[in-house]
Amino acid sequence: MTDTHHAWSLAERPRGEPTRADFEFDESPVPTPNYGEVLVKVQYLSVDPYMRGRMRDSESYAEPWAVGEMLEGGVVGEVVDSHSDQFEIGDVVTGNGTWSEYAVLDAADTQAIDTDVADPPAYLGALGMPGRTAYFGLLEVGDPNPGDTVVVSGAAGAVGSVVGQIAKLNGCDVVGFAGSDEKVAWLTDDLGFDAAVNYKATDDYRSALDDVAPEGVDVYFDNVGGPITDAVFSRLALDARVAVCGQIAHYNDESVPTGPRKLPQLIATRATVRGLLVGDFAPRFGEASEQLAEWVATGDLTHRETIVDGLEAAPDAFLGLFSGDNIGKQVVRVRP
Repeated sequence: MTDTHHAWSLAERPRGEPTRADFEFDESPVPTPNYGEVLVKVQYLSVDPYMRGRMRDSESYAEPWAVGEMLEGGVVGEVVDSHSDQFEIGDVVTGNGTWSEYAVLDAADTQAIDTDVADPPAYLGALGMPGRTAYFGLLEVGDPNPGDTVVVSGAAGAVGSVVGQIAKLNGCDVVGFAGSDEKVAWLTDDLGFDAAVNYKATDDYRSALDDVAPEGVDVYFDNVGGPITDAVFSRLALDARVAVCGQIAHYNDESVPTGPRKLPQLIATRATVRGLLVGDFAPRFGEASEQLAEWVATGDLTHRETIVDGLEAAPDAFLGLFSGDNIGKQVVRVRP
Protein backbone atom coordinates (compact mmCIF):
# COMPACT_ATOMS: atom_id res chain seq x y z
CA MET A 1 0.00 0.00 0.00
CA THR A 2 1.31 3.44 -0.94
CA ASP A 3 1.42 6.48 1.34
CA THR A 4 -0.62 8.63 -1.04
CA HIS A 5 -3.60 8.09 -3.29
CA HIS A 6 -5.76 9.98 -5.78
CA ALA A 7 -9.26 11.29 -5.11
CA TRP A 8 -11.91 13.52 -6.66
CA SER A 9 -13.26 16.60 -4.90
CA LEU A 10 -15.81 19.29 -5.76
CA ALA A 11 -13.94 22.15 -7.46
CA GLU A 12 -16.92 24.50 -7.77
CA ARG A 13 -20.68 24.39 -7.72
CA PRO A 14 -22.14 23.77 -11.16
CA ARG A 15 -24.65 26.03 -12.83
CA GLY A 16 -27.02 23.96 -14.89
CA GLU A 17 -25.54 20.71 -16.15
CA PRO A 18 -22.17 19.91 -14.51
CA THR A 19 -18.95 19.72 -16.49
CA ARG A 20 -15.54 18.22 -15.78
CA ALA A 21 -14.40 21.67 -14.67
CA ASP A 22 -16.56 21.23 -11.58
CA PHE A 23 -14.35 18.34 -10.41
CA GLU A 24 -10.75 18.35 -9.17
CA PHE A 25 -8.38 15.36 -9.14
CA ASP A 26 -5.92 15.49 -6.24
CA GLU A 27 -3.23 13.41 -4.58
CA SER A 28 -3.36 13.21 -0.79
CA PRO A 29 -2.18 10.96 2.06
CA VAL A 30 -3.96 7.63 2.42
CA PRO A 31 -6.34 8.06 5.38
CA THR A 32 -5.98 6.12 8.62
CA PRO A 33 -9.05 4.42 10.11
CA ASN A 34 -10.13 5.13 13.67
CA TYR A 35 -11.74 2.71 16.10
CA GLY A 36 -14.82 1.16 14.48
CA GLU A 37 -13.60 1.88 10.96
CA VAL A 38 -11.91 -0.02 8.15
CA LEU A 39 -9.67 1.13 5.32
CA VAL A 40 -10.51 -0.38 1.95
CA LYS A 41 -8.71 -0.42 -1.35
CA VAL A 42 -11.56 0.68 -3.61
CA GLN A 43 -12.32 -1.66 -6.49
CA TYR A 44 -15.66 -0.27 -7.70
CA LEU A 45 -17.29 3.11 -7.19
CA SER A 46 -20.95 4.07 -7.62
CA VAL A 47 -22.13 7.25 -9.33
CA ASP A 48 -25.82 8.11 -8.90
CA PRO A 49 -28.18 10.87 -10.06
CA TYR A 50 -28.97 12.04 -6.51
CA MET A 51 -25.37 13.25 -6.23
CA ARG A 52 -26.28 16.24 -8.40
CA GLY A 53 -28.30 17.60 -5.48
CA ARG A 54 -25.29 17.39 -3.19
CA MET A 55 -23.46 19.81 -5.50
CA ARG A 56 -25.94 22.57 -4.66
CA ASP A 57 -25.50 24.96 -1.76
CA SER A 58 -28.93 24.23 -0.34
CA GLU A 59 -30.43 21.88 2.19
CA SER A 60 -32.03 18.69 0.95
CA TYR A 61 -32.42 15.10 2.09
CA ALA A 62 -28.68 14.58 1.38
CA GLU A 63 -26.20 16.98 2.94
CA PRO A 64 -24.52 19.20 0.32
CA TRP A 65 -20.83 18.78 -0.38
CA ALA A 66 -18.57 21.69 0.46
CA VAL A 67 -16.35 23.09 -2.27
CA GLY A 68 -13.01 21.34 -1.92
CA GLU A 69 -14.57 18.35 -0.15
CA MET A 70 -13.89 14.82 -1.37
CA LEU A 71 -16.90 13.38 -3.20
CA GLU A 72 -18.73 10.47 -1.59
CA GLY A 73 -20.52 7.41 -2.90
CA GLY A 74 -21.05 3.73 -2.51
CA VAL A 75 -17.96 1.57 -2.95
CA VAL A 76 -16.88 -2.05 -3.07
CA GLY A 77 -13.36 -2.76 -1.91
CA GLU A 78 -10.91 -4.98 -0.08
CA VAL A 79 -10.16 -4.33 3.58
CA VAL A 80 -6.45 -3.45 3.95
CA ASP A 81 -6.57 -2.15 7.53
CA SER A 82 -9.21 -2.89 10.14
CA HIS A 83 -9.92 -1.23 13.47
CA SER A 84 -13.09 -3.23 13.92
CA ASP A 85 -13.81 -6.72 15.22
CA GLN A 86 -16.37 -7.08 12.44
CA PHE A 87 -13.92 -7.29 9.52
CA GLU A 88 -10.50 -8.71 8.81
CA ILE A 89 -7.85 -7.73 6.31
CA GLY A 90 -8.74 -9.33 2.97
CA ASP A 91 -12.51 -9.14 3.39
CA VAL A 92 -14.38 -7.71 0.39
CA VAL A 93 -17.04 -5.28 1.59
CA THR A 94 -19.43 -2.57 0.45
CA GLY A 95 -20.30 0.67 2.17
CA ASN A 96 -20.31 4.44 1.83
CA GLY A 97 -16.87 5.69 0.82
CA THR A 98 -15.29 8.31 -1.38
CA TRP A 99 -14.31 8.83 -5.03
CA SER A 100 -10.79 7.66 -4.30
CA GLU A 101 -8.31 4.81 -4.47
CA TYR A 102 -8.56 4.17 -0.72
CA ALA A 103 -11.51 4.96 1.52
CA VAL A 104 -12.32 4.76 5.23
CA LEU A 105 -15.69 3.12 5.95
CA ASP A 106 -17.73 3.04 9.13
CA ALA A 107 -17.80 -0.67 10.01
CA ALA A 108 -21.30 -0.37 11.46
CA ASP A 109 -22.67 0.62 8.04
CA THR A 110 -20.50 -1.77 6.01
CA GLN A 111 -21.43 -5.23 4.76
CA ALA A 112 -19.43 -8.15 3.47
CA ILE A 113 -20.40 -9.26 -0.03
CA ASP A 114 -20.95 -12.80 -1.32
CA THR A 115 -19.32 -13.21 -4.72
CA ASP A 116 -20.94 -16.64 -5.05
CA VAL A 117 -24.26 -14.81 -5.50
CA ALA A 118 -23.06 -12.05 -7.85
CA ASP A 119 -19.95 -10.21 -8.98
CA PRO A 120 -18.89 -7.21 -6.86
CA PRO A 121 -20.43 -4.45 -9.06
CA ALA A 122 -23.91 -5.88 -8.46
CA TYR A 123 -23.59 -4.82 -4.80
CA LEU A 124 -23.69 -1.20 -5.98
CA GLY A 125 -26.80 -1.88 -8.06
CA ALA A 126 -29.43 -4.59 -7.76
CA LEU A 127 -27.96 -5.89 -4.49
CA GLY A 128 -27.22 -2.44 -3.10
CA MET A 129 -28.93 0.88 -2.54
CA PRO A 130 -30.74 0.96 -5.92
CA GLY A 131 -32.11 -2.54 -5.41
CA ARG A 132 -33.35 -1.69 -1.92
CA THR A 133 -34.91 1.51 -3.28
CA ALA A 134 -36.79 -0.52 -5.88
CA TYR A 135 -37.85 -3.13 -3.32
CA PHE A 136 -39.33 -0.76 -0.75
CA GLY A 137 -40.47 1.84 -3.26
CA LEU A 138 -42.59 -0.60 -5.20
CA LEU A 139 -43.78 -2.96 -2.47
CA GLU A 140 -44.36 -0.42 0.32
CA VAL A 141 -45.17 2.80 -1.55
CA GLY A 142 -46.56 1.41 -4.80
CA ASP A 143 -48.40 -1.43 -3.02
CA PRO A 144 -48.98 -3.47 -6.21
CA ASN A 145 -51.71 -6.05 -6.61
CA PRO A 146 -51.78 -8.92 -9.13
CA GLY A 147 -53.19 -7.63 -12.41
CA ASP A 148 -52.20 -4.01 -11.77
CA THR A 149 -50.61 -2.02 -14.57
CA VAL A 150 -47.27 -0.67 -13.33
CA VAL A 151 -45.50 2.06 -15.32
CA VAL A 152 -41.85 2.83 -14.64
CA SER A 153 -39.94 5.86 -15.95
CA GLY A 154 -36.19 5.54 -16.25
CA ALA A 155 -36.96 1.84 -16.55
CA ALA A 156 -33.57 0.79 -17.91
CA GLY A 157 -31.68 2.38 -15.03
CA ALA A 158 -30.40 0.86 -11.82
CA VAL A 159 -33.63 1.34 -9.88
CA GLY A 160 -36.22 1.13 -12.63
CA SER A 161 -34.98 -2.16 -14.05
CA VAL A 162 -35.36 -3.82 -10.64
CA VAL A 163 -38.76 -2.22 -10.03
CA GLY A 164 -40.17 -3.71 -13.21
CA GLN A 165 -38.91 -7.20 -12.43
CA ILE A 166 -40.30 -7.14 -8.89
CA ALA A 167 -43.62 -5.99 -10.30
CA LYS A 168 -43.64 -8.98 -12.66
CA LEU A 169 -42.86 -11.30 -9.74
CA ASN A 170 -45.98 -9.86 -8.09
CA GLY A 171 -48.21 -10.62 -11.06
CA CYS A 172 -48.41 -7.15 -12.57
CA ASP A 173 -48.42 -5.93 -16.16
CA VAL A 174 -45.34 -3.75 -16.53
CA VAL A 175 -44.60 -0.87 -18.92
CA GLY A 176 -41.28 0.93 -19.01
CA PHE A 177 -40.12 4.24 -20.48
CA ALA A 178 -36.50 4.25 -21.68
CA GLY A 179 -34.32 6.30 -24.01
CA SER A 180 -33.23 3.99 -26.82
CA ASP A 181 -34.33 1.01 -28.89
CA GLU A 182 -31.54 -1.02 -27.27
CA LYS A 183 -32.91 -0.27 -23.82
CA VAL A 184 -36.47 -1.04 -24.91
CA ALA A 185 -35.32 -4.42 -26.26
CA TRP A 186 -33.48 -5.19 -23.01
CA LEU A 187 -36.59 -4.43 -20.96
CA THR A 188 -38.95 -6.56 -23.02
CA ASP A 189 -36.66 -9.36 -24.24
CA ASP A 190 -34.46 -9.88 -21.18
CA LEU A 191 -36.34 -8.51 -18.18
CA GLY A 192 -39.85 -9.58 -19.11
CA PHE A 193 -41.55 -6.18 -19.29
CA ASP A 194 -44.87 -6.45 -21.12
CA ALA A 195 -44.18 -3.29 -23.13
CA ALA A 196 -41.71 -0.44 -23.31
CA VAL A 197 -41.68 2.99 -24.94
CA ASN A 198 -38.65 4.75 -26.40
CA TYR A 199 -39.48 8.24 -25.22
CA LYS A 200 -36.91 9.74 -27.60
CA ALA A 201 -38.76 8.29 -30.58
CA THR A 202 -42.13 9.92 -29.80
CA ASP A 203 -43.37 13.26 -28.54
CA ASP A 204 -46.89 12.01 -27.80
CA TYR A 205 -46.54 10.14 -24.52
CA ARG A 206 -50.29 10.12 -23.90
CA SER A 207 -50.99 8.21 -27.11
CA ALA A 208 -48.12 5.85 -26.34
CA LEU A 209 -49.69 5.13 -22.93
CA ASP A 210 -53.08 4.54 -24.52
CA ASP A 211 -51.46 1.83 -26.65
CA VAL A 212 -49.52 0.06 -23.89
CA ALA A 213 -51.77 0.75 -20.87
CA PRO A 214 -55.30 1.07 -22.26
CA GLU A 215 -56.95 0.45 -18.87
CA GLY A 216 -54.97 3.19 -17.17
CA VAL A 217 -52.04 3.18 -14.73
CA ASP A 218 -52.49 1.62 -11.27
CA VAL A 219 -48.93 2.18 -10.04
CA TYR A 220 -46.46 4.74 -11.36
CA PHE A 221 -42.83 4.53 -10.22
CA ASP A 222 -41.31 7.86 -11.18
CA ASN A 223 -37.56 8.21 -11.59
CA VAL A 224 -37.63 11.03 -14.13
CA GLY A 225 -40.35 13.68 -13.86
CA GLY A 226 -40.99 16.09 -16.72
CA PRO A 227 -43.31 15.44 -19.68
CA ILE A 228 -43.43 11.67 -19.10
CA THR A 229 -44.83 12.20 -15.62
CA ASP A 230 -47.30 14.79 -16.94
CA ALA A 231 -48.59 12.20 -19.41
CA VAL A 232 -48.81 9.41 -16.84
CA PHE A 233 -50.77 11.61 -14.42
CA SER A 234 -53.37 12.09 -17.12
CA ARG A 235 -53.80 8.30 -17.35
CA LEU A 236 -53.93 7.36 -13.65
CA ALA A 237 -56.58 4.79 -12.75
CA LEU A 238 -58.92 4.92 -9.76
CA ASP A 239 -56.98 4.62 -6.48
CA ALA A 240 -53.64 4.75 -8.29
CA ARG A 241 -50.41 4.96 -6.30
CA VAL A 242 -47.46 7.10 -7.38
CA ALA A 243 -43.98 6.63 -5.91
CA VAL A 244 -41.79 9.66 -6.59
CA CYS A 245 -38.24 8.30 -6.39
CA GLY A 246 -36.28 10.67 -8.64
CA GLN A 247 -36.67 13.68 -10.93
CA ILE A 248 -33.56 13.53 -13.09
CA ALA A 249 -35.24 15.60 -15.80
CA HIS A 250 -35.06 18.58 -13.38
CA TYR A 251 -31.81 18.04 -11.49
CA ASN A 252 -29.91 20.55 -13.62
CA ASP A 253 -32.68 23.18 -13.71
CA GLU A 254 -31.65 26.55 -12.32
CA SER A 255 -35.27 27.47 -11.59
CA VAL A 256 -38.31 25.39 -10.79
CA PRO A 257 -40.25 24.71 -14.02
CA THR A 258 -44.02 25.09 -14.08
CA GLY A 259 -45.59 22.32 -16.09
CA PRO A 260 -49.23 21.40 -16.60
CA ARG A 261 -51.22 21.57 -13.37
CA LYS A 262 -52.00 17.93 -12.57
CA LEU A 263 -53.32 18.01 -9.01
CA PRO A 264 -57.02 18.20 -10.03
CA GLN A 265 -56.65 14.78 -11.64
CA LEU A 266 -55.86 13.31 -8.24
CA ILE A 267 -59.32 14.27 -7.03
CA ALA A 268 -61.25 12.19 -9.55
CA THR A 269 -58.88 9.22 -9.31
CA ARG A 270 -58.31 9.46 -5.54
CA ALA A 271 -54.70 8.72 -6.36
CA THR A 272 -51.98 8.75 -3.72
CA VAL A 273 -48.63 10.42 -4.44
CA ARG A 274 -45.78 9.76 -2.02
CA GLY A 275 -42.14 10.74 -2.06
CA LEU A 276 -39.61 7.98 -1.50
CA LEU A 277 -36.35 7.99 0.46
CA VAL A 278 -34.86 4.55 0.91
CA GLY A 279 -33.16 5.61 4.14
CA ASP A 280 -36.56 5.66 5.82
CA PHE A 281 -36.53 1.86 5.57
CA ALA A 282 -33.02 1.40 7.02
CA PRO A 283 -34.17 -0.88 9.87
CA ARG A 284 -35.42 -3.33 7.23
CA PHE A 285 -32.44 -3.25 4.85
CA GLY A 286 -31.53 -6.80 5.86
CA GLU A 287 -34.93 -8.05 4.71
CA ALA A 288 -34.54 -6.42 1.30
CA SER A 289 -30.95 -7.57 0.82
CA GLU A 290 -31.85 -11.17 1.67
CA GLN A 291 -34.79 -11.26 -0.72
CA LEU A 292 -32.92 -9.53 -3.56
CA ALA A 293 -30.00 -11.94 -3.20
CA GLU A 294 -32.38 -14.89 -3.29
CA TRP A 295 -34.01 -13.61 -6.49
CA VAL A 296 -30.60 -13.09 -8.10
CA ALA A 297 -29.37 -16.54 -7.04
CA THR A 298 -32.46 -18.24 -8.47
CA GLY A 299 -32.39 -16.25 -11.71
CA ASP A 300 -35.65 -14.45 -10.98
CA LEU A 301 -33.89 -11.08 -10.95
CA THR A 302 -31.54 -10.03 -13.75
CA HIS A 303 -29.04 -7.24 -13.24
CA ARG A 304 -26.72 -5.34 -15.52
CA GLU A 305 -23.93 -2.86 -14.94
CA THR A 306 -22.36 -0.34 -17.29
CA ILE A 307 -18.73 -0.23 -16.18
CA VAL A 308 -16.42 2.71 -16.91
CA ASP A 309 -12.74 2.00 -16.36
CA GLY A 310 -10.38 4.15 -14.31
CA LEU A 311 -10.85 6.49 -11.35
CA GLU A 312 -9.86 9.32 -13.69
CA ALA A 313 -13.08 8.70 -15.64
CA ALA A 314 -15.43 8.99 -12.64
CA PRO A 315 -16.76 12.47 -13.60
CA ASP A 316 -17.45 11.26 -17.14
CA ALA A 317 -19.38 8.29 -15.76
CA PHE A 318 -21.41 10.62 -13.56
CA LEU A 319 -22.13 13.08 -16.37
CA GLY A 320 -23.18 10.17 -18.58
CA LEU A 321 -26.15 9.57 -16.29
CA PHE A 322 -27.78 12.77 -17.58
CA SER A 323 -27.43 11.77 -21.21
CA GLY A 324 -28.60 8.20 -20.61
CA ASP A 325 -25.30 6.51 -21.45
CA ASN A 326 -25.86 3.66 -18.99
CA ILE A 327 -27.98 0.55 -19.13
CA GLY A 328 -28.59 -0.75 -15.64
CA LYS A 329 -26.23 0.52 -12.95
CA GLN A 330 -23.45 2.96 -13.81
CA VAL A 331 -20.24 1.85 -12.04
CA VAL A 332 -16.61 2.96 -12.12
CA ARG A 333 -13.92 0.27 -11.96
CA VAL A 334 -11.19 2.14 -10.12
CA ARG A 335 -8.34 0.06 -11.51
CA PRO A 336 -8.98 -1.57 -14.89
